[in-house]
Amino acid sequence: MLSNIFKDYKIVLGSNSPRRKQYLKELGLDFTVRASDIEEDYPIHLQKEEITDFIAQLKSNAIELEDDKEILITSDTTVWNNNQSLGKPKDRSEAYQMLKEMCNKEHEVISSVCLRSKSKIKTFNCTTRVTFGPISDEALYFYIDTYKPYDKAGAYGIQEWIGLIGISKIEGSYTNIVGLPTYELINELINFIKE
Repeated sequence: MLSNIFKDYKIVLGSNSPRRKQYLKELGLDFTVRASDIEEDYPIHLQKEEITDFIAQLKSNAIELEDDKEILITSDTTVWNNNQSLGKPKDRSEAYQMLKEMCNKEHEVISSVCLRSKSKIKTFNCTTRVTFGPISDEALYFYIDTYKPYDKAGAYGIQEWIGLIGISKIEGSYTNIVGLPTYELINELINFIKE
C-alpha cells in the first residue's frame, strides 16, 4: 500500500544501520541505501533533541541527491540521562558505566529524522521515556560481553536480552528506541510529498 503512495519517488536511506533498513523493509517501502561516514560532532551547548536534529541534518548534508524525485532519510538517536547525551560506548568499561547509571530510573531516548529532497528539507524528532529496574553487575557484564552493544547509543538495544530482563516501563514509541520512529516517519513522509 505504502509503495503506491511513494511510487513516483525514490526513497534513499542515508544509513547503514541494520535496524533502520529492517524497519523500512517492514513498512513496505522500496529504497536504496546511500550512507556517508561523518564525524558526529555537535556544538557543546546543544541539548536533547537539538543534538539529534543537528546530527541528522549533518548526515543529510553529507549525501548528494542525484535526482529531483529522491527523498533522503537520515536519522540520529541518543540516550539522554543525567542531563547528558549518551552516545555509543567506546569500550566495555564505558558501556558498563552507562548502563549502571540508568538502572533504577527513567531516561529518555530521542531520535531525530531529516527528510530532504532537492527542493525542501524537514526535520522532526520523537522522545520516548524508558525506565530500567534494578540490574545486577553480573547481568550487565553478561549483556555487554554477549551482545557487544558498542554500536548503540546508551550501550543497549531494547530488542535484545537486556530489554527483556531490565526494562520495566516505556512511555512512547517503541520503534523510536530501536532507532527509527516509524509511525512519525510515515506520517511525515506523506506530508512531505503533499506539501
